Amino acid sequence: MGHGHGHSHTSGPLVLPDHEARRVRFVLAAVIVPLVLAAVVGMVVLWPRGEGSPIGSRPFAAPGASLETATVTSLDVDDCRQAAASLGGSADASLLADALCARITSGAGKDLVLPVHVPTESRRVADVGDRLQVMYTPSALAGGTPYVFVDYQRQLPVAALGVVYLVLVVAVAGRRGALSVVGLLLATAVLVLFMIPALLSGRSPLAVTLVGSTTMMLVAVYVAHGISVRTTTALLGTFAGVVITVGLSLWGTGAANLTGASDETSVTLMSLVPGLSLTSLLTCGMVIAGLGVLNDVTITQASAVWELHAANPGLSRARLFTGGMRIGRDHIASTVYTLAFAYAGTALPLILTASLIDRAVVDTVLSGEIAEEVVRTLVSSIGLVLAIPVTTAIAAALCPTTAAPAAPAPEPDPVADPGPDSGPREVRRGRHSA
Repeated sequence: MGHGHGHSHTSGPLVLPDHEARRVRFVLAAVIVPLVLAAVVGMVVLWPRGEGSPIGSRPFAAPGASLETATVTSLDVDDCRQAAASLGGSADASLLADALCARITSGAGKDLVLPVHVPTESRRVADVGDRLQVMYTPSALAGGTPYVFVDYQRQLPVAALGVVYLVLVVAVAGRRGALSVVGLLLATAVLVLFMIPALLSGRSPLAVTLVGSTTMMLVAVYVAHGISVRTTTALLGTFAGVVITVGLSLWGTGAANLTGASDETSVTLMSLVPGLSLTSLLTCGMVIAGLGVLNDVTITQASAVWELHAANPGLSRARLFTGGMRIGRDHIASTVYTLAFAYAGTALPLILTASLIDRAVVDTVLSGEIAEEVVRTLVSSIGLVLAIPVTTAIAAALCPTTAAPAAPAPEPDPVADPGPDSGPREVRRGRHSA
């Protein structure tokens, strides 16, 4: 905490006296420095080392196959059926029923227009000019074409959206917006370079979650908002919310008998990474999913308390807390349904599929797949709700309390309340003017 905190801790008009600044710096340093040290030590201890990284250890393509690129030229496979036959493939219509024509743009078949097998669900959105990723398998030539659809190439539209996002953030939020993007990138680096490798290497998911979440918060918050009393207050509130969320998610997954193996991806992951606990991984996901919203409300809540203090430095800590909680209730009301809608949108295909089954509504909601989303929403919401009064209490405790200045004595009215010497003089003046 720099010396500048002794004078201005916020972007607003709040200025603390030097003795109050020293008190606040001491209290925050006594809490935040051990938290930073714990995060650093935790990352050093949990960092995967001495063993090969499991990331990228599984080949994407089968032996002899390669990943290539192509561009759709026609949705009618008849336009390129003869090209496949000229390469020695079969021209049987049944073997090419789900294919379309594409110009191969890399690999051995570059510049050839050949059939590409595309699944029905992916073919519905295909159009001429779309760029594809395809798997080239030479041994499949006898089946009509050696090229099979893998995915669409999305680099251009995603990059365009990214550029628009960056431009708008910087244009609207200025330097603070640019710093928030930098904080996001650094927090993402913690997730990708530390948390994912540590989880795949068999480290304790609970320990990785606490250390990783703390590090992500420290980096993102301080880079985006700067090192100040306000941001440190919000950071402490966020950390309290994370601890609460971790505890609730551990209890919730155990009490509700959630296995974490509710979809095919989870089952595949368990087979590829022996010893990985899907239940613990579910807990980790619950914490990370609510981290952004949790930090958002604590930053806003801490700012609200400090602004109340700046507007009226004479408010007691109890008044600051009650005033801040009036604002916090609005935060709770808005963010709770924000979380619910976010999770509902993510699980919408699952909800629609479950709705087609002739089953009681309660049983459907409490089925393994949907129950995970319900518990995730409830756990994150409870952590969010409890983080608001914790943040408000911390902010109110750190605000200096000063006695309200005494109201100045009113000017005496010489007519209504004449002094001992002015009475006769005023009377004589009145008589003279009469």
